[in-house]
Amino acid sequence: MSRYPDSAARRRPLGVLLAAAALTVAGCGGGSEPQQFPPPEVSVAQVVERSVTEWDDYTGRVVAVDSVEIRPRVAGHLRGWHFREGGLVGKGDLLFTIDDREYRAALEAARADVARAEAEVRLAGQELRRAEELIAQKLVAERDLDTARARLQQGEANLLAALARQQQAELDLSFTRITSPIDGRVGEALVKPGNLVAPGDPVLTTIVSIDPVHVVFEGDERAYLRYQQLAREGLRPSSRDNPNPVLVGLADEEGFPHRGEMDFVDNVLDPDTGTIRGRAVVPNPDGALTPGLFVRVRLLGTSDKDALLIHEQAVLTDQDRRYVYVLGEGNVAVRKDVTLGARVEGLRIVTSGLSPGDRVIVNGVRKIFFPGQPVGPREVPMDQPDQPAPGSPPTAG
Repeated sequence: MSRYPDSAARRRPLGVLLAAAALTVAGCGGGSEPQQFPPPEVSVAQVVERSVTEWDDYTGRVVAVDSVEIRPRVAGHLRGWHFREGGLVGKGDLLFTIDDREYRAALEAARADVARAEAEVRLAGQELRRAEELIAQKLVAERDLDTARARLQQGEANLLAALARQQQAELDLSFTRITSPIDGRVGEALVKPGNLVAPGDPVLTTIVSIDPVHVVFEGDERAYLRYQQLAREGLRPSSRDNPNPVLVGLADEEGFPHRGEMDFVDNVLDPDTGTIRGRAVVPNPDGALTPGLFVRVRLLGTSDKDALLIHEQAVLTDQDRRYVYVLGEGNVAVRKDVTLGARVEGLRIVTSGLSPGDRVIVNGVRKIFFPGQPVGPREVPMDQPDQPAPGSPPTAG
């Protein structure tokens, strides 16, 4: 007697079900061969071969070429400000005025001192000429002539001192009218009329230049060493010695519509970050590049060179490897691991893994489940991987 009396009973219904399923399949198939599905339709494009200029991408920020803090140079009560906050100002435009009554009085006193000194010089000159006439007639002692000469020299020195005080008074008076030293955009008036200001304190407002602007960015040590190697090989001039082109785009702009050139590379790398600072000068006639904005930066990487390019849509990832499917003999998908370079005009440079003439599957790669799978290819341009097949019916709208 079986130790498990229910086992046979349980197996019999299962066998009956399997037999019934087999009869059902046989009845439906009618003895024909298993149904074959057509290979999935995919879009293929031939690898693009052309000469390209490789660019390196960075993130930078806009910095004003000139940035000025406006501070008072004389003490006094602020009387008024004469600009629109946040507006454009030109060099020499009036910004602030300080109460000038004290300085006008000081200038008048200095002018009076000059007039007094001039009178003393004239008088000393007349006395010297009289003493010279009398000494010729031996009517005065030589000591009197020396005294007259000393008085004239002292008067001339007093006149020079008075003229210097007058010049200083004129400068102090002019400093009560604070003007813009540069063309640019002015900030907020940080001190309002009625406040007492002192020489150098406080900051009244700031001005930044608008056109051109600097774009500052940082490159890593690996990129810096690569640029040096290219310069030594004559493949790319150093940005220290040559104004290499730079392309700049804002966050809301398509592409890189602003073009500038390098004008500075720092002389040391930051040991904390392992980066080196570079700077470009970019024309900004419309003022779109506001100081402080973050921008996308492209710097010339290499000069023209022959390269193979594919659309990035064709690239798949397998852990840390990237690969594409190419069309093999018999219209089967063949996997090829690739190494990618920079982006150029919407395509991606392939530095290794592909050969000229390869036809890459650019659309429908998700329909491929294993290398060697048959596919139904249709040709499309590499830069238009989603282009519909010729003769395809229009999409219902």
